[in-house]
Amino acid sequence: MTSPSQEPLPTARLPPGPLSTEAALELFDRLEPVEEESLIGAWRGSSYATGHPFDGLLENCHWHGKRFESREDVHPLVFRRAGGQLISLEPRLLMPGLGWLEHLPWLGAPWVGRLFQALMPLLATRQSRARLRRTRYRGVDSATMLYDHAPINDVFRRIDDDTLLGLMDLKGQERPFFFLLRRES
Repeated sequence: MTSPSQEPLPTARLPPGPLSTEAALELFDRLEPVEEESLIGAWRGSSYATGHPFDGLLENCHWHGKRFESREDVHPLVFRRAGGQLISLEPRLLMPGLGWLEHLPWLGAPWVGRLFQALMPLLATRQSRARLRRTRYRGVDSATMLYDHAPINDVFRRIDDDTLLGLMDLKGQERPFFFLLRRES
């Protein structure tokens, strides 16, 4: 049984995936920019399939979304524990594994998600680990989440008032990872 937090996000205004990276970039470029202040609050996330090695990986590890408390205080990696409680994770502790994802497809296996559940308390933080700024990406100024200690920028574009398309720009990766965020009430 799927919990409400695991239901697929509405994509009525989006073409069904998977898309090629080029098609996803064209879509991203057509969307409206986002103001930083409009992000304040909690957001539920899901991958937007483009054939990227991260597609579905975060969901397998019980990713819930992101929480923006202010422009200076952002929790970029909010996950759901087995008991249902939300926990923010420390990005620095997860960064070393990102380089292996393209070479170890078994990381998407269900048992990896269960193991990750057990390890979550060791990866937890109560501290903000990112901030919001307006940056220019592909010729458009829009809200961007800058990780404090990781070479990652998440750039956002508006689908509607409660739905965003995010693009994770990770230094060293040839192509971006796309994800959706849906505002929680």
